[in-house]
Amino acid sequence: METGSPQDTGPTGTEGAAGAPGAVEAQSTAKAAEGAAEAAEGAAAVEDGPVWIALPPGLLKMRRLLLVVWLGLISLAAGLVPGLLAGPAWAAFALPPLALMAWGWVLIGRNWRSWRYAERADDLLISRGVLWREETVVPYGRMQLVEVTSGPVERHFGLASVQLHTAAAATDATIPGLDPAEAERLRDRLTELGEARSAGL
Repeated sequence: METGSPQDTGPTGTEGAAGAPGAVEAQSTAKAAEGAAEAAEGAAAVEDGPVWIALPPGLLKMRRLLLVVWLGLISLAAGLVPGLLAGPAWAAFALPPLALMAWGWVLIGRNWRSWRYAERADDLLISRGVLWREETVVPYGRMQLVEVTSGPVERHFGLASVQLHTAAAATDATIPGLDPAEAERLRDRLTELGEARSAGL
């Protein structure tokens, strides 16, 4: 009986030595899980920001085409008429409109890229402007009228604008150059959210 006692304790000591690495692995796994959870929380915090939507390129094409047409006609008239009546040197009057066309081409592109909007839980954000950045916050509960407009030129290019009218004129806003389908979807959604927020008030 006494000799069997040391033999019984041998395996027990071996099991304790083998259990130590398992405990270390469990702790490292728990730390890795905590790190992954913290990373997921950080990613979720970043995703909570507004999701900005840019304007389609159709508005850029329309504005640049109008710029070329109008300034092209002005340049032709300013250079051709004096050149024919007073001499070839007077055709240099066509240069200022051409320079203005090149400058306006760049500015129109920068202005188009500055336009964006984001739909949040309680309001609509509209950001625009190059030198002076302007951001308008339109609360859904303050909207009184949301309409889709499309003039002759916009219809030719397949574009539409969404106009937002609120209780305060300072928060009225317009989103130009949208696809008609997107403009109608945005109008319906904003109208629905506005009615829901107004009923909640």
